[in-house]
Amino acid sequence: MDKEYFVKQLMVFAEKYGLDVSEEAVGEIVSSASFRVVKKGEILASIGDDTAYAGLTLSGLARAYYIDGDGNDITRGFAPEGTMFMDEGFFGYTERICMWEALEEITIMTCETAVIKKIIRENNAVKDVWIHLLESALRYKIYRENGFLVENATERYIHFKKCYPELSERVPQRHIATYLGITPESLSRIRSAMKDE
Repeated sequence: MDKEYFVKQLMVFAEKYGLDVSEEAVGEIVSSASFRVVKKGEILASIGDDTAYAGLTLSGLARAYYIDGDGNDITRGFAPEGTMFMDEGFFGYTERICMWEALEEITIMTCETAVIKKIIRENNAVKDVWIHLLESALRYKIYRENGFLVENATERYIHFKKCYPELSERVPQRHIATYLGITPESLSRIRSAMKDE
């Protein structure tokens, strides 16, 4: 493992997202991490798995999804480069509540949740980054809830494209549809109507 390479890559993500964290703090996290490449289509974690580890997508794209009572998968969200995945353990869950799969070949960094929590408690710079990430996660949850309460399907799709322009080309339409709470056929009609305008 080239620690210096991964520290530099994480510092690029920190700059991109406006996170003020030192290379020393990032180096501490990298030292406790493991890295691997996962092929497209592989399952990273399953419902009921232990949450002892969390991950960060370094390259590629992952998807989180639920399985409903009829066996359908419903997309919870996406984890492109620089974002966390398999993060349920940070929020008090002892078992995974959703499936995680690689939508593209991805390079991932995984860390023990307990180790990262210890670093967060002991390092004020990392704690500040953690607070920023929690605030971002809460804003995202509010945005999602608001969308389902006050926006129609077309408005949700427009908002998705505005917030995640790069994902609309990388993610299969069926996954975007379930993320928006609609059928793939409905999404196809919305896309066609938008092209006609």
